[in-house]
Amino acid sequence: MAGRSSSRHQVTLLLLLLPFFLWLFAFLLLPGILMLVSSFQNEGGQGFTLGQYVKGLTHPLYTGAIRNSVLLSLVSAFVGLVAAAFAAYSFTTFSPKTRDRMLSLSNMMTNFAGVPLAFGFIILFGTNGMLTLLFKQLGLSFLAFDLYSWKGLAWVYIYFQIPVGILLIYPSLFAIRQEWREAASLLGAGTVQFWLRIGVPVLLPGLVGTFSVLFANAMGAYATAYALVTSNFNLLPIKIGGLVSGDVFPRVELGSALAVILFVILAIALFINEKMLRLARRGLSHDSR
Repeated sequence: MAGRSSSRHQVTLLLLLLPFFLWLFAFLLLPGILMLVSSFQNEGGQGFTLGQYVKGLTHPLYTGAIRNSVLLSLVSAFVGLVAAAFAAYSFTTFSPKTRDRMLSLSNMMTNFAGVPLAFGFIILFGTNGMLTLLFKQLGLSFLAFDLYSWKGLAWVYIYFQIPVGILLIYPSLFAIRQEWREAASLLGAGTVQFWLRIGVPVLLPGLVGTFSVLFANAMGAYATAYALVTSNFNLLPIKIGGLVSGDVFPRVELGSALAVILFVILAIALFINEKMLRLARRGLSHDSR
């Protein structure tokens, strides 16, 4: 009887999970499979070919898009990670009430992205933006920048990377115990020595993991960049969107191939991240001995 009731319970759980599996298949697995199949087809969806990948990896327009996206993602992820690390550390020095408010504010800022974020930057730093005009009137034109250039996009990307980085790094900072600082101080270690020998190695796995998340976040960003520069700046997500929706006419097969290339880049980044995490944990365990 116990065996029958256990099997019925398992069947009930599987039935309850059935809508989730259907949703997962319909909105994740099936589109991915169709995209992969489409990437190996000629234009018009006929025949098997590797031509779409050859074009995506050799044509200057698309190789430039890949290069710009990777470089922009690396820069914004690195600068965002450094700024987020200092900001998250400063949060730990606040009172619990203030700290909770700052974390809530950071959480809210992570949702301020896409078109609203682009609109806010246009109002402030656009050609006729409020701060741009103010800098010119004060004779501080060197503080203004072209929002619709690579530099402008980098600042926008860094802005939405920082709150994400804060939320990811902040829990890791609690691994730094006050007793470690006191022990290091008693042994004659200064603040710099403590962070180089103890703090940074302990935080390294979290920092590496956060960097990979920020890199992926920037690589896949579409709405913010499109709202700012439309198709005037060569980025991989914008090219994929233009090919699928059709700036002049759709080229779904080439867009699918570029999407697969984007997936491979992210998979390589995650693989490198996993290797670096293992090395960091191995070095940390070796130092603890």
